Amino acid sequence: MSPVTVTGTLTQILAEALAGITLTQLIRPGCPVIFGTFAAAVSMATGAPTFGTPEPSMVIYAAAALARRLGVPFRSGGGLCGSKLPDAQAAYEAANTLQTAALAGVNFMLHTAGWLEGGLAMGYEKFIMDCDQASMISVLLQGVDMSENAQAMDAFAEVGPGKHFLGSAHTLTNFETAFYRSTVADNNSYEQWSAEGSLDSAQRANVLWKKMLAEYEAPELDPAIDEALQAFMTTQKASFADRDY
Repeated sequence: MSPVTVTGTLTQILAEALAGITLTQLIRPGCPVIFGTFAAAVSMATGAPTFGTPEPSMVIYAAAALARRLGVPFRSGGGLCGSKLPDAQAAYEAANTLQTAALAGVNFMLHTAGWLEGGLAMGYEKFIMDCDQASMISVLLQGVDMSENAQAMDAFAEVGPGKHFLGSAHTLTNFETAFYRSTVADNNSYEQWSAEGSLDSAQRANVLWKKMLAEYEAPELDPAIDEALQAFMTTQKASFADRDY
């Protein structure tokens, strides 16, 4: 919990992060740390968390700047939403939080894909839709290509004023990689969309994740390595103190 204002919340976040970082360094000087924060607004009518709204975005942008000032990596999320279904609310809330975290310059984005109902549930369709958004953001964060090919001077010279570029040599050379291709969005005509079953995004995502699971092949792993890893995990789990004690 924190004050209901952006500045008040940021003040508390910075104090808590500095306290944690300081304690860590007192115990183990030089230990690597990450400045992590998770900000969400709440409905003042019900107290339920809300996502994809402006105030948490402002918190994340400012907290990221504070982390850079401190010189430590920054962690925040994610494809967050309060919706119970992979619907329009889930899509815009997740897109808003994903884009905010990316543009804030997070170094570690947790909860990128699959969130529903404020993190109380996950959905395979939502996971596929969020992965599509995350892939778009990955392309965005690569920045603008300023190579000779990207400047397209040959295309300008070939096409000239008042004509279209669709048939130019430059377009034919770059058409496969020029634009991001969504895995779940439908951009066909109404007639073609209708003929293919009139599926919405969630239904297309449902088909995709089922196909991915059906075709999944586990990567090859040396049985001896697998056995050693299993033994290591068992030993480590057995060494943990029982949380109920």
